[in-house]
Formats: sequence, C-alpha cells, structure tokens
Amino acid sequence: MRNRSTPTRRQFLVASTMVGTTALAGCSAFSSGNSEKPTISDFRGSSPLVQDRPEPGGTSIDDLPDLSGTLTLYIGGGEGGLYQQLATLLEQYYDDFSVNVRFSAANQVLTEGKNGQVRADVFWANDAGSLGVVDDAGLTASLSSKITKQVPSRFHTKTWVGVGGRARAIPYNTKQFSKSDIPDTVSELTDTSNLDAKMGWAPTYPAFQTFVTAMRILQGEQKTKAWLKGMKNRGKGGMEQYKDEWFVSNAVADGDIGAGIANHYYAVRVISSRQDAPLDIAFTKGDAGALVDVAGAEVMKGTDKPDLANNFVRHLLSAEAQEFLATWSFAYPMIDGVKPVEQLPPLSKLHPPDLDLTKLANVQPTIDLLRETGVLD
Repeated sequence: MRNRSTPTRRQFLVASTMVGTTALAGCSAFSSGNSEKPTISDFRGSSPLVQDRPEPGGTSIDDLPDLSGTLTLYIGGGEGGLYQQLATLLEQYYDDFSVNVRFSAANQVLTEGKNGQVRADVFWANDAGSLGVVDDAGLTASLSSKITKQVPSRFHTKTWVGVGGRARAIPYNTKQFSKSDIPDTVSELTDTSNLDAKMGWAPTYPAFQTFVTAMRILQGEQKTKAWLKGMKNRGKGGMEQYKDEWFVSNAVADGDIGAGIANHYYAVRVISSRQDAPLDIAFTKGDAGALVDVAGAEVMKGTDKPDLANNFVRHLLSAEAQEFLATWSFAYPMIDGVKPVEQLPPLSKLHPPDLDLTKLANVQPTIDLLRETGVLD
C-alpha cells in the first residue's frame, strides 16, 4: 500500500486542527467585535449550497432563558475552531455572557478528573466515543429533560446529547461511477467486481477508527479483521492512505481515486468550495458503513454553574445554533424544523445500524486490530 501523505501515529481522541481551519474560511466576521445582536443570517453559512434556505423551525434563542455569567468550555476534536465561532456568536447575543474556551481532547478531561481538578463546565466533543469516555469515568452530570427530549433517543443519554449528526458515506467520482454502482454494504467493497475502483481511506483519523469500532461491535473481531485485510489487499494496488477524510474526498474529486470512505460532510465541503467537482456521496444500509455518529455536549459533574451549563447546552439545540451547524459544518441537525443542506437526504431516510453509540468509547481494541492487520504501523 502506497502512503500518499505519510501520517503520524495518532491516538484516538487527540484533536486535529486542519479540518476546523478549513471549515472556517470566511468566518472571521464572527469575531470582529460587532456590537449588533446576531440575526439568523449571521448564524447561517455563506456557501452557495445554503442559499434560499427556509427559515429554521424549532425553539429560537429568543424563547430561551438568557445566558449570563462566564462559562468554561472544553472543546475536543477537529471541529473546534468552528464550535468556538458558534460560542462567539452566543457571546455577542448576550451582553452579560462570556465563554472561556480551551481546546482539550477527552484524554485531558480524564487526566484532570483523576486529579480531581476538572475545570470545565461543559465538554463539547465531535464524536460519541469521546463523550462516552468522559461519561464512563463518572465525570458528567445528568442533563435537563428540556434538553434531551428535543433529540431522538438514539442520539442522547441522560448525561450527553448530540448536537450534530455525522454520517459515514462513500464519496465517489461521478465521471467514473453513478450512485447505482455503489454497493449497499461496505462488506462488498473488498471484492473489486462489486466496485472496480481505486479507493482511499484515512486509518489514522478518529472518525475512521470510530467506524471500525462500530464494525467490531456489530460483526465481531474476526469478521472485522477479515474486512480490513480484504480492503488492504483489494485489487488495483490496494487502498490509498490519506491523513484525513478531507483529503480522501478531495482525491475522489480529483480523480486520483474512484471512491473512498469518509464522513459525509467532507465531500459536501469539497462540493461547496469546488461546485463543478465530479463528486457525490452514497450511503450504505444497516451496517457500520451506515453509522450515524454525533458531535455532542455534556455538563461536568463538578461545575459550580449547573444552570448556566445546562442552559448553554440547550442553546446548542436552538434553531439558530442548529442552522449554524447545518450550514457551516454541514452536519445533520438534531432537532425537528432545521433541514440539512439540500445535497443530503433527510436523516430519516438513512439506514444506520442498530447500535448503542455509548459503546463507541471502547476504541483501544480497534487500534490494536488496525495494527495487527498492518493498516496502522
């Protein structure tokens, strides 16, 4: 297997900054010190893909209790810069509210927890596995039912709630394939007679490791091992390896590979910046390749501001915040009334596996398996 861009060894849950930086192109106006209270147009992205959208439904910020005081927010994951911009908009919305942001992966929260010194009021992570790791350590508090009742049961627990959906997908080059050419399950991809394409993946990337964790839980270690080996050794030179799924999606658009494995929004971001790119995405059905993970938030058990922390998380599910996440990061909204961008099917039309997302926290066996099969060094 040829290594297109030599990746460094990375542990799951360590934040990556590249994707957040890419997504923030054009966002600097949010931190310009504008004294005007933000409107829905400020929360909505500027991409050509989000023009002429209907006004979002759901609960408006205007109908929520005011945010007041100073909140310490830990943000983990490659979307951190984007999430900070949303926090900045909320600061601008309220005169008496401020946010101290620290970019900190779950590992840092766990270290502070062991020392009895968790400084965060809220932890906002870009995957359920990170949320689950912190929750399993007993560091989280129960959320208000006013928060959790807004989100489908599969995307929240009593202690964390999803704020943006992240669906696994297969980006493909439309000059080489049509959507009907893409198999319905990832298990079929090991056989090039099902998709005669050079493909790409990003094994060091946390989203990929979460996907393999889901496969391991759903199908068992032996079948997952066989799939990894089959993909690694598939025809036409095996798999191209990239450092993250943004690069995978761009490589598909460039025609360097015919298809890849990535979270859905990377391809949408490529399409947003390269509207003539021969790129589209397909979704598998009922297997790990159809996983819908979530970015989400949880309140820390040791916070001395539980009301403010819960109210902040509630604001992340407001119509305005959900519109922001849907149109800036191209995530799937978690509340009724806010639609994904038109390039995506509704969340209700996807076919994710029946999987308890809290189990995605146990990723170390996945890393061991990736190394055993030679997918990771």
